[in-house]
Amino acid sequence: MLDRHTAETYAGWFRALADPTRVQILNLLASSGAPMTVGQIVERVEVGQSTVSAHLKILTEARFVLAEPRGTARLYQVNQRCVSCFPTAADVVMGRGVLPFAAVTCETTR
Repeated sequence: MLDRHTAETYAGWFRALADPTRVQILNLLASSGAPMTVGQIVERVEVGQSTVSAHLKILTEARFVLAEPRGTARLYQVNQRCVSCFPTAADVVMGRGVLPFAAVTCETTR
């Protein structure tokens, strides 16, 4: 059985992806191949800037997305390390093998 800390971390990751707009944003960032500004994301997703910003905040807090200040803007990109951990987390939750939490923890790559 998962320890409480690991379960809470995984639950946070699943919550971050529990909204279709956040899934779209993450997919957009993953497939773009380059960091994007909020404005660039808004152009591609059918919601307003404040909504995109709120979703980016959640994705950043879950560490699926990294934000880098660039002048007066922020550039957003996928945190490859975290995204690669997510399938492992899903497997662990579904009982397909339990790895030490340190092996699947999601940290920033910077």
